[in-house]
Amino acid sequence: MTSLKKTFLRLVALFFMISWTASAQKDYKLWLQYDTIQNASIALEYKNNLQGIVSLGRSQTSTISITELEKGISGMLGYKPEIRSAISGANNLIVGSQTALDADLKKVLASDFDKINNEGFIIKSISLKNKKQIVITGKNDVAVLYGVYSFLRLIQTNKSVTSLKIVDSPKTNIRILNHWDNLDRTVERGYAGFSLWNWQKLPDFIDQRYIDYARANASIGINGTVLTNVNANALILTPQYLEKVEALANVFRPYGIKVYLTARFSAPIEIGGLKTADPKDVAVANWWKDKAKEIYKRIPDFGGFLVKANSEGQPGPQNYGRDHVDGANMLADAVAPFGGVIMWRAFVYSEHDANDRAKQAYAEFQPYDGKFKDNVIVQVKNGAIDFQPREPFHPLFGTMKKTPIMMEFQITQEYLGFSTHLVYLPKLFQEVLASDTYQKGKGSTVAKVIDGSLSPHKLTGIAGVSNIGNDLNWTGHPFAQANWYGFGRLAWDPYLDSEVIADEWLQATFSNDENFIKPVKQMMLQSREAVVNYMTPLGLHHIMDTGHHYGPGPWVSNLSRPEWNPTYYHKADKNGIGFDRSKTGTNATAQYAPEVEKVFDNPQTCPEQDLLWFHHVSWDYKLKNGQTLWNGMALKYQEGVSQVQEMQNIWNKTERYVDGERFKEVQMLLEIQYKEAKWWRDACLLYFQQYSGKELPVGVEKPTQTLEYFKSLKFPFAPGN
Repeated sequence: MTSLKKTFLRLVALFFMISWTASAQKDYKLWLQYDTIQNASIALEYKNNLQGIVSLGRSQTSTISITELEKGISGMLGYKPEIRSAISGANNLIVGSQTALDADLKKVLASDFDKINNEGFIIKSISLKNKKQIVITGKNDVAVLYGVYSFLRLIQTNKSVTSLKIVDSPKTNIRILNHWDNLDRTVERGYAGFSLWNWQKLPDFIDQRYIDYARANASIGINGTVLTNVNANALILTPQYLEKVEALANVFRPYGIKVYLTARFSAPIEIGGLKTADPKDVAVANWWKDKAKEIYKRIPDFGGFLVKANSEGQPGPQNYGRDHVDGANMLADAVAPFGGVIMWRAFVYSEHDANDRAKQAYAEFQPYDGKFKDNVIVQVKNGAIDFQPREPFHPLFGTMKKTPIMMEFQITQEYLGFSTHLVYLPKLFQEVLASDTYQKGKGSTVAKVIDGSLSPHKLTGIAGVSNIGNDLNWTGHPFAQANWYGFGRLAWDPYLDSEVIADEWLQATFSNDENFIKPVKQMMLQSREAVVNYMTPLGLHHIMDTGHHYGPGPWVSNLSRPEWNPTYYHKADKNGIGFDRSKTGTNATAQYAPEVEKVFDNPQTCPEQDLLWFHHVSWDYKLKNGQTLWNGMALKYQEGVSQVQEMQNIWNKTERYVDGERFKEVQMLLEIQYKEAKWWRDACLLYFQQYSGKELPVGVEKPTQTLEYFKSLKFPFAPGN
């Protein structure tokens, strides 16, 4: 081979390597792309208003704020503004906390500071000595950092910065990701690779990913992370691991992120040498107090513990004849001297309780209202079963008026096709948050429960089960990044519209071109309804296959616990289908406020999207559109498949607006989703058809495989289990 040819081949290889790296970073950079502004007039406006940056802070967080502004402005506008330590000239961006501002600035902004809390920020156009300036400030440096990311979002989304008056505070205290990460780096219900936390290399090796993770979270106002799985391992509380946790806490602290851990209730036995974990035992209580002191000595701003107790085989206070209050309050006493919090999960159900699983959390927790210590917050899933594609809001929201309640959403798509299906979850989150509990009359929404405005509490919060792994793009599916982003935005403000969030994310992640945004946003907004249609229409739920929850399994009926079997939930027979939770059934509707109970209890007034959740109705039951239940259900399954096909059509027209790698990646994933939507439709309809005895209606494609074929499928490769 000639030297010229060798050189040529090396150049080609280098070209492809550089091209791959450049495009791959698109996936990695999430919504912090900072791409060049294409609109010349808008770019000119930004340049005219951003001549210099006046940095008034001296902390590590302040340095991060300025670095982020330099990175963002240089990427989007193609120049680095001059960094100044004092105000000089006009059209500066003045960045600093309240204490760093001079007397004149404090006076100008005094009324605005009265409107924000400790994490809130102000972004304001002002005139100072007859010269135009923009100020980003807050009561501390982390609040300023939130303001910086908000300001950069304005530029990313091409908003004007000439007359700014933004005064914004988060509506909840605890805005937190729950990582279900195990110490061996597997992730329960994780569909984006292995855990980010490399325990072997910590504490001495700090992966750049840890810093970029913190950046991403701070940019959307997330202020806490639970590093470990709720199915907890006591080893995380040993000195060997705590020094590693300390290293992560040191990375996250300048970004305003506190570290939390899951506490295994039996840890005093497993790592403490005690013979019991009884919360009423003095030695047990003292062990936890000593453990808390040990942790806080290493990590002064440690957030506290998240606890899953007496659920799905996890140890808890009930093992010793105690109750949730005994367990939570014992741990609360241990962390209280240090300002720590206990997040006690209300996801409980037991094989020893023959009651409707949907009723168990309410039955166990509602009687304890007002009995928890004031640094305990009860963490409640959005629905009473388990992160289904659609569930009515959990009846505990609004009924525990003397107890702070925090929301638990699942960002990872355990029951929603994993990271191979495009499902825009802020649509689901918004639906739940906007649900009216009527617990204090009309307008008592779930959002008002969790932000403390319905019943004031010191603690408020919202948690999201993380969908983050070590995949290059963090979340497995490029569009699953929108669910992480949207969770953070709704945790900050539970009243935001999911459509607005979709706009922001698309503009920051892909393009500001309306020809791209309009159709792709529509695709995102319909995607959640599509998955409900092809998986669990009309209130069906928990009919996924066993264990891994991958694909349909409405036929499963042989598991040891009744509530693990899909047949428990759909109760299909020759007379009809659905779970009767009305007064004629389990009376789960009675757990809601009377106004809500009345609506849910009657099949004629029950929203059809929840019909089979609350009622067992005949195959010939007439839906509001005049279709029989059987025909309507079959047509919903078909509609879901057709909606995915339409999503494919939309995406296929976006190639000119998207880098090739992400375009192809989404295109391939949508093809998987289309195939699996058809699989769901065919398997479910063939199974339920055995009971209905009816033909498929016109417009529904006939299955190409038999029911026996679908029942025979096995999935040893299904992740996240």
